[in-house]
Amino acid sequence: MQEYIFEAKNIYYRKNDFKSGRPTLIFIHGISGSCSAWFPYEEKFENNYNVLTFDLRGHGKSIKYRNCDDYALPKFAEDFFELITFLKIEKFILISHSFGVLVAFEFIAKHLDMLDKIVFLSPNFSPGKIFSAKILKPLLGLTSMLNFLPFCADPHKHIDYNKYPNSGDWNIPRMIADISNTGLRAYLFGTKQSYGVDYENLLDKINIPTLILHGEKDSIFPIASARAMHKKIKNSQFVEIKNSNHILVLNNFNEVSGAIVHFVAPLSSSVF
Repeated sequence: MQEYIFEAKNIYYRKNDFKSGRPTLIFIHGISGSCSAWFPYEEKFENNYNVLTFDLRGHGKSIKYRNCDDYALPKFAEDFFELITFLKIEKFILISHSFGVLVAFEFIAKHLDMLDKIVFLSPNFSPGKIFSAKILKPLLGLTSMLNFLPFCADPHKHIDYNKYPNSGDWNIPRMIADISNTGLRAYLFGTKQSYGVDYENLLDKINIPTLILHGEKDSIFPIASARAMHKKIKNSQFVEIKNSNHILVLNNFNEVSGAIVHFVAPLSSSVF
């Protein structure tokens, strides 16, 4: 995997040498994280697939923005579309986790025809409806005060998630590492924007093979939303990972990567 900067949008990305004739996998990470969460998946898939990972705006090694409107979901999706257009990627399998699922939904609404298959990890189609969001929404109204605080647009770094094995949903050391790296501004603004979207009406329009994986004990996005997605997306498979939480990308690599291999394998003659 090689590192690059998409200079038109100051987005950091990683890719292997793309080869014709094999499927392309693109991964979108969650809020306050970065593509470093996908490093084990890069190693798993790079020899058999074209692989692209990247840092969302305001995250990891991508540029940061000052205002709340800069973290609206359509802008994340626009960055993504411009990146894959620049890389001349016309067809691919999209894999997203948590907040990244919302970015995926925004992309799917306009560009479903570019996708071969979809993988949703720990998804929710309307975060603003969950109980915790109803409590936090009034508090997030105070985030406008962040506009008056000092601001630096410089990219930050990647987190080594090996330091946080078996991470709980509310693992304080991991959360401090993530949020301090992303910055409170990007974290709170991204969260606030996520509470204002609802993609329920999009679900029955998704007509391509879709895999939904969710942790049984997810306390951030409860599993009921994933089950509802499975019912509404006609051509979908649902996998419940027992004794797993929201952080299944980190905690359940073998189960998640194995499910992805099984799901995408018909598109490739490669054997893992």
